Amino acid sequence: MGLRERKKLRMYQDVSDVAVALFLEKGFEKVSVAEVAAAAEISKPTLFRYFPTKEDLVLHRFADHETEAARVVGARAEGQSPIDALRLHFLAGVASGDPVTGLNGNPHVLAFHRLLYGTPSLVARLHGYLERSEEALAAALGGDLEARLAAGQIVAVQRILALENWRRIAAGESVEAVREDALAAAESAFARLGKGLPRYA
Repeated sequence: MGLRERKKLRMYQDVSDVAVALFLEKGFEKVSVAEVAAAAEISKPTLFRYFPTKEDLVLHRFADHETEAARVVGARAEGQSPIDALRLHFLAGVASGDPVTGLNGNPHVLAFHRLLYGTPSLVARLHGYLERSEEALAAALGGDLEARLAAGQIVAVQRILALENWRRIAAGESVEAVREDALAAAESAFARLGKGLPRYA
């Protein structure tokens, strides 16, 4: 990656960090794009060049994960099934406390998820992210109708598992108290996926 690309990525991250901090402090609806631009010390047109919508300032944090399932399938070991590769990847995320799995007790992560799931416009935009994730995974699975149906089921399972983990931790349970159940739930869910989607198991 060249210097220009690194500077652009840093700009994305820095502006997103400033915006999220303001949204957590004041509420998403109470912070204007102009206020974010001023706090980030850039012009409003420059901000919109990087982030076409206000919601993108938050969902930028999901950008690297949008094609994650597709990458896992594409990089799986020879002879390994797509579902097994995704299962092991999700379990590793649970074990390491990856925020994408919902199993993370960091106060900032919990606050970010409250912001995300508690803001209707962000929830609506999140569906677009999930659709793009499904499309990428479907392409990695072959691209036909069966692959698209499978991708939809796999992405839904991962989303629901992560949401359940986050809800329990947000309600006050410790990460360690939830982890064992989270691992068991993931194993069970992926086993059911394997039975229902034998072509990818």
